[in-house]
Amino acid sequence: MAANALKETDLYAPIKQFLEGQGYEVKSEVGAADVVAMRGEEDPVIVELKARFSLSLFHQAVERQAVTDAVYVAVPRITGKAFQKAVRNNRALCRRLGLGLLTVRMKDGVVDAILDPAPYKPRQSKRKQTRLLREFTRLVGDPNTGGSTRRGLMTAYRQDALRCLNVVSENGPTKAALVAAASGVPNARRLMADNHYGWFERTAKGIYGLSPKGESARREYSSELKTLLSTMKKGGS
Repeated sequence: MAANALKETDLYAPIKQFLEGQGYEVKSEVGAADVVAMRGEEDPVIVELKARFSLSLFHQAVERQAVTDAVYVAVPRITGKAFQKAVRNNRALCRRLGLGLLTVRMKDGVVDAILDPAPYKPRQSKRKQTRLLREFTRLVGDPNTGGSTRRGLMTAYRQDALRCLNVVSENGPTKAALVAAASGVPNARRLMADNHYGWFERTAKGIYGLSPKGESARREYSSELKTLLSTMKKGGS
């Protein structure tokens, strides 16, 4: 069966058989729920069906959590890397929402329980938090617009590189120690040696000048550099 020909109703029979195999009594379209399963005195299990992952699927499932903690979403299992990536991403989303995830192999109706519902407590990373706070502290001013794409963002590292570029641009090939002192970038020597942006070139031991890319960057980032230096001057950096 082609993926674009699948309907939500195609999922019901395999899901019903799967749940009945675990001792549940199963009924469809009970109230607002696609599938409701009951076993003894246990809380009900609700399964929301969709032909593909979608935001509305998760909206519906979250609404069902007002009835029971045992809420699953179910989608057809198809082949291909795109679907495998979708499963990984949506499995993570289900975990954070406290939802379970079922996939159905349509050729034979095999149901795979990818994830069971469970309370979610995010594990915070001290390393990532430290990195975030360090970047916040090092970033001069507020040079970016919230919501922009990551490409081309003004990072603290790029600001440091621009500060070094400014010193070398004004003075010509300069000793790294003098660049560090004049720019206020303590790791200027390492930054210019690593040359991440290709803006610098070593002209002698410990002495760095601008490469052709650096000359272009001086013109390309002239506005950003002017703002950076003005912000530093106001802040006393």
